[in-house]
Amino acid sequence: MENESFYQSVGGHPTFVKLIDVFYDGVADDEILRPMYPEEDLEPAKERFLMFLEQYWGGPKTYSETRGHPRLRMRHHPYQVTPAARDRWLLHMRHAIDSLELPPLQEATLWDYMERAAHSLVNSA
Repeated sequence: MENESFYQSVGGHPTFVKLIDVFYDGVADDEILRPMYPEEDLEPAKERFLMFLEQYWGGPKTYSETRGHPRLRMRHHPYQVTPAARDRWLLHMRHAIDSLELPPLQEATLWDYMERAAHSLVNSA
């Protein structure tokens, strides 16, 4: 479809749920990243990230409706996002994106965004 969003073109909600599930499976046992999630249960973090990504890529606007503007840098400011944390985040995200088995252009588009976002959120040496 000519006017199809990226969200729709990659499979919509089920695709983003899988991305988030695989990503957080890695985060759950990561000694660098897991301490950045103060909630014992990762489900609330998964839900927030899912809503954000779905909205960003053209899906439901649930994130803005429930949480307002994303303000990514502000929301990550309380945490020391070091280059090591960024690299671990990217490691788990790479695995999650690979698990989707997307066509090359869609895979590259998604990875490019994740890589730029991860680099932009580093706030500590």
